[in-house]
Amino acid sequence: MSASTSPATVLPVGVGYGVVVGIGFFFAAVMVGISYLQNRYTKFSTKTSEEFNTASRSVKPGLIASGIVSAWTWAATLLQSSTVAYEYGIAGPFWYAAGATVQILMFSVLACKVKQNAPRCHTYLEIISTRYGTATHIVFIFFALLTNILVGSQLLLGGSAVVTSLTGMNVYAAVFLIPLGRVCAYVIMGGLRATFLCDYSHTLILMVVILYFMFSAYATNEKIGSPSAMFQLLKEAAIQRPVTGNQDGSYTTMKSNYALIFGIIQLCSGSGTVFLDQAYWQRAIASRPTTAVRAYILGGLAWFAIPFGFATTLGLAAVALTDNPSFPTYPNPMSPSQISAGLSAPFAAQALLGKGGAVALLIVLFMAVTSCASAELIAVSSVLTFDIYKTYVKPHAKPNQLIFISHIMICVFGLTMAIFACIWNAIGIDLGWLFLVMGLLIGGAVFPAAFAITWRGQTKAGAISGAITGLAAGLIAWLATAKSYYGIISVSTTGMEYPTLAGNLAAIMTGLIVSVVVSLIKPQEFDWDITRAINATVTVATTTGTAAESSDDDQNKTVLDGEKTMRDVDLDTSNNNEDYPTVQDEEKQMKEDTAALEEPGKLKAAFKLACIASFVLTFIMDFLIPIPMFLSHYIFSSGFFTAWVIITFIWVFCSAAISTILPIVEAFDFFKELVRDVGMDFRRTRKDIRH
Repeated sequence: MSASTSPATVLPVGVGYGVVVGIGFFFAAVMVGISYLQNRYTKFSTKTSEEFNTASRSVKPGLIASGIVSAWTWAATLLQSSTVAYEYGIAGPFWYAAGATVQILMFSVLACKVKQNAPRCHTYLEIISTRYGTATHIVFIFFALLTNILVGSQLLLGGSAVVTSLTGMNVYAAVFLIPLGRVCAYVIMGGLRATFLCDYSHTLILMVVILYFMFSAYATNEKIGSPSAMFQLLKEAAIQRPVTGNQDGSYTTMKSNYALIFGIIQLCSGSGTVFLDQAYWQRAIASRPTTAVRAYILGGLAWFAIPFGFATTLGLAAVALTDNPSFPTYPNPMSPSQISAGLSAPFAAQALLGKGGAVALLIVLFMAVTSCASAELIAVSSVLTFDIYKTYVKPHAKPNQLIFISHIMICVFGLTMAIFACIWNAIGIDLGWLFLVMGLLIGGAVFPAAFAITWRGQTKAGAISGAITGLAAGLIAWLATAKSYYGIISVSTTGMEYPTLAGNLAAIMTGLIVSVVVSLIKPQEFDWDITRAINATVTVATTTGTAAESSDDDQNKTVLDGEKTMRDVDLDTSNNNEDYPTVQDEEKQMKEDTAALEEPGKLKAAFKLACIASFVLTFIMDFLIPIPMFLSHYIFSSGFFTAWVIITFIWVFCSAAISTILPIVEAFDFFKELVRDVGMDFRRTRKDIRH
């Protein structure tokens, strides 16, 4: 199939292949190097399934926050946020950011509960299996994998559309090549900790490029150059192309009916893609017990700035420059298909900065796609390894077998999400449609999954019935609304605002109501000690040489099994580097973390912080700021718009500090010791060579 072209095809096709393949394998090489240093100079070996899948539960909050920013920055974060800015004006970026930040903040509560009630689990599905049994486990495996397939294929669908638009690269080649470097990196060495470190580098590049676009649009570029100039261009655009549902058709008002509808859809859809995606649970599992809550609160606040800053710049620039001869579709506005494909940001980047803007956007989009794809790959690998292979295929699998299966499953899912992205593309489903519809397919399982770790009163029947009836209600409401409003059920009508709003609300609210009602009909009180015992045998036997509390016969058997596991780990994965200062510091931190886990009461303060912070921040972002501005029908003045832009800049700088500077500050002592250890190693090697 030949490469396709579009009005924005300003780069040669070789650039597309160079970015997709070259940068992908560059970061694969970086990951291999990180893994080598980790195995050589730390106590954490990527050859163990525990380290590979959970980073030994020892990652500090700054790096977790950076990883959250990276994992939650999809292709849609950059493309769809700019699309809603182009369609609805300044209300679009705000509702995109506010609607999707809430879930990360709320997830801080779940992160704390995981540390309290299931501190040694590998996946949230292990909790569901232990608490509810096989049938419920299988139901939630379906929802978990459905979530990951939708998210993964959406990443590739959006990323490949932009790569093809800017370079003319074959769209199907882009779909398959984008995850290739990530898959190779994990199969060679990789692991969750290396993913965090590569995520950090991606986030750093992302922040630099976002600030590059922001300063260009609002400070230096002759086509716009200042907030007041942007404001004037948006006023002129409102006269030429008024926004339906906005106050006086203005782009500079929070009184936007369709932006509000989108915000509600975003709340529902985002809840599913966070609460049911193992990638977010994996970060909670990987974090240190005493800092998990702080990491998610910081990560949520930092992530808000990404769509808010990016779309307030490029989305509005696309509106402002549509009538400029440099805009790719000039003299016509963008077509509905181009808007839905997420091309407002690429067109704006090209109009602002020409080929330089196209290259910058291509790189940052590739960083976003591969970073989030890497999180999805290792998350699904954990589910397939621990919840299917270890649970149903080989329950007594050894650690080296689990790590091998993890590598295989990464390859399997990398291929799977590429195939699904090709299917969506072939049948005419684009990023915008998939983004709006996704929540109604998975929303029913959101509250049952959250209750599994937070509410001891949820029953097996409540969990299953809530998830399944939520899915059924979402599908019925979605299709019925499309038929009622538009008279026909098609890809076009089912992707409109009202059908997707009805489907999303029906799915998530039905799941909540049915789960609670069914559980209360025949209430049962669950004992959290059961989930606290998940994987306790291996962990306790490995670290202390004693088994978890049980009967005498079970205890003897557990000790023997634990000793066998310990021998397997020692034979296959020991780094034998206990003399390094870096290793001694890590062992000290692990003892502190173990002490916190042994006394769940110590985490009560963290749980209180999570509840207060998540609810207060949610109230501010989703009610206190936007609703009065919506109800007042206020249209921004030039001065108010300038203040809005200044706040956007401040938030992006704060986000950059949290996600790029804080991890360095936290790890400064470690890096100092690492450099010393590497230097000592180098001098020792030279000395040995001389002799």
